[in-house]
Order: sequence, then C-alpha cells, then structure tokens
Amino acid sequence: MTIREHLRTNIHLAVPVMMSQLGQVMVGVADNVMVGRVGYIPLAGASLGNAIFYFFMTFGLGVSFAITPLVGFADGEGNKSMAGKVLKHGLIINTLLSLVLFGIIMLMVDYLGYFGQEQQVVDQAIPYLTVIGFSMIPFLIFQTFRQFSEGLSNTRVPMMVSVSANILNIVLNYILIYGKFGAPAMGLLGAGIATLISRIVMAIVMAIYILNNKKFRPYLDEFGWKGFDFRLVKDLLRIGVPAGFQFVFEVGAFGLAAIMMGWISASTQAAHQIAINMASISYMSVSGLGAAAAIRVGNQLGKRDYRTMKRAALTLIAMGVTFMSVFAIIFIVFNNELPLLYNDNTEVVQIAAALLIIAALFQLSDGVQVIALGALRGMKDVKIPTMITFIAYWLVALPIGYILAFKFNYGANGLWVGLFLGLTIAGVLVLFRFIKLSNERIATSIK
Repeated sequence: MTIREHLRTNIHLAVPVMMSQLGQVMVGVADNVMVGRVGYIPLAGASLGNAIFYFFMTFGLGVSFAITPLVGFADGEGNKSMAGKVLKHGLIINTLLSLVLFGIIMLMVDYLGYFGQEQQVVDQAIPYLTVIGFSMIPFLIFQTFRQFSEGLSNTRVPMMVSVSANILNIVLNYILIYGKFGAPAMGLLGAGIATLISRIVMAIVMAIYILNNKKFRPYLDEFGWKGFDFRLVKDLLRIGVPAGFQFVFEVGAFGLAAIMMGWISASTQAAHQIAINMASISYMSVSGLGAAAAIRVGNQLGKRDYRTMKRAALTLIAMGVTFMSVFAIIFIVFNNELPLLYNDNTEVVQIAAALLIIAALFQLSDGVQVIALGALRGMKDVKIPTMITFIAYWLVALPIGYILAFKFNYGANGLWVGLFLGLTIAGVLVLFRFIKLSNERIATSIK
C-alpha cells in the first residue's frame, strides 16, 4: 500500500473511533462546563470525584481494549467463530470487573475526607462519586460490544451511539443541574445522574445492535452460555490487565496531581480540573487513532504482512502529531479565553490559563505515546510498555512535579511540568519500542 492508501484507510477507520472517543470525553466536558456555572466549589468536587473514578475506570477501559486486537487478529485469519468467542468471554470478564471496581469505589467514598481536601469539596464529591461509580457497570458493558465492533473495523455505529449519548447527557444536565421542567436543582449530583442514565442507554443500544444485526451473525455462533474457555480468558487478561495498568499509570498520575492541587487550594484544584478537562479532549480524540493502530496492526499481524503493519502504525502516528499540533496552537492562542467557558473566578482563570500553556507543550508527546501504545497492543506486546509507563509517570513525573510544586514553590505549574516530562519520556520510549519490534518481525520474515 502507498502512503496515500494508508492515510485513506486510516481516516476511514480512525475518524469514527475518534468521534466515539470524543463523544465519551465530551460527557465529562459538558458536566464540568455546566457545573462550573454553579460555582468553583462544585467544580473542585467534580475534580476530586473524577480523580477517583477515572483511576479505576481507565483500568477497566484498558482491560476491555484486549478485545480489539484479538478480534482483529481472528478476523485477519478468517476465523469468525473465534471472534465471537472473544466477545463472549470479554463480556463475562468486563461485567465481573465492573462490579469489583464499583465495589472498590464505594469503599473509598467513606475515606475522601482523608485526602487533605477542603470539607466543602468533599461534601460535593461524595454523592457525585457514588452515582458515577455505579455507571462503571453499563460503561464497561458498552465498551465490550464497542471493542468487538471496532475490532471488525465497524467503527461508525459506536461513534453514533457515543455522540447520541452525549447529546442526551447535555439535555439531562440542563434539567438536573439547574432544576428545569419541574426537576429539583441538584448541581453536581445532577451531573452524575445524567452521566449514569446516558451510559445505561449506551450499553443497551450497543448490545441490541450487535446481537440483532445480520452482519454479525456469522461471528456469534460461539456466543452462547456454553463452551467457557479458560485459555481465552487468560489471553484476554494477558493483554488487558497490563493495558489497564498503562492507562492507570498515566491517568492515575493526573488524578493524584488533582488531589495534590487540593492541598494548595480549592481554586487551584478547580483550575486543574479545567485544564485537564480541555487536555482530555485532544487526548481522548487521538486515543481513537491509538485504537485504530491496534486494529490495523492486529489485522496485519494476523496476515503476517509486517511491512504494511509498520507503515500503517507510523502513518497513524504522523496523523496524531499533526492533530495534536493543532490543539497545541489552540491552547496557546486561547489560553485566557478557554477557562471562561467553565468559570469566571479571576484566580481560577489565571491558574488554568498558565496550565494550558504547559498542556500545549505536551500535546505532541501525548499523541505519540497513546498511538504507539495502541500499535504495541495490536502486536500483543504489553508488559514492557507497562513498565515504561510506570517509570515515566510514577518514578519521574510525580516525584519531579511534587518537588517543583512544594519544595521550590512553583505550585500548580510545577506539578504540570513534571507531568510534561513524564509524557515526553513515555512517548519517546514506546515509539522506539514499536519500531524495534516491527523491524525484528520484518527481518524474520525476510529470512
């Protein structure tokens, strides 16, 4: 395939995934923008609640991502029944995992007061976290069917479901946060309820689509209750658990940073929430390219076409760098205006504006690392990348950020400089890892 053909294939495959990912993150953006209009204390409460929730949600997200390369590999080999078996076992794993993660979140709710946050922030976060914690269950069920569909290169319907759910979430936010059409004004709690309802709808619609669509019937012969395969469970967990920890190490670092922001002040924590919410738009969008990389690499790996596999991933990385460059420019040019979408408190806006400049600096490395990790996941290489993410975020980013913030008194900016360094190290190392492994595959095939 030529570069132009790769770009055309990548765009056809990745754009719906990017829109689907964007639809998911825009649920959070809508929550924060609309809650921020109530006040910066509820926004700080959202920051604390989301820091806990996303720590666990991203682990579940990573585990669910194991479905995509295995389905793509089976489809590349022409083994349709195996793809259906992956869906069945993935659904069992993700449902059980969602119940466990929800249980852990509920145990943590009673301990939010021990994180050194202002009490009024904790009071806002507790009911919100309880509600969105329960949304873990429908979210991972939706993810199961979504990853199966995307593994078969069918990316448009998950996009449509995500975007539709985002619209529903915004409407429910308006009603429940502000108390419209006779509903009580529930503030941050209303945002949590809106998110829960939209995720339940997403799960139901996606399941109905997959299980009742004729095009998927040849894949669903193995989707019964019989024939449980422990070896397939092991394969899913072998890829999914390290992938889950990859997300946990990165998102958890930003989550811990949010808690550290609360040690400074509620206004600083609210500013962090604004900046990380804006950065999540670009990150989750480009993670769609990472999902596309897992699909294309897994498919070409099944066909044993290693040159095409490498070129497909590298063109996706080039697309990601271009995409993130646009966001970097937007963050720099409009750093003073974007925070006003959330809140008009002068202190909050000033801190968030400075953080957006740092966010602009790590856009490129963030894009490279998420796509390269997707490509490595497609190659079923997860252990070394997981070690890289742990070292980059927890042994480099957080310690340096803490020292700069609290020992050298750079505050929020110091924490984000540490995160910038961690993202850059991760981006460089996982890119080199993919190039090395793909070159080894090519060399072996020549022999």
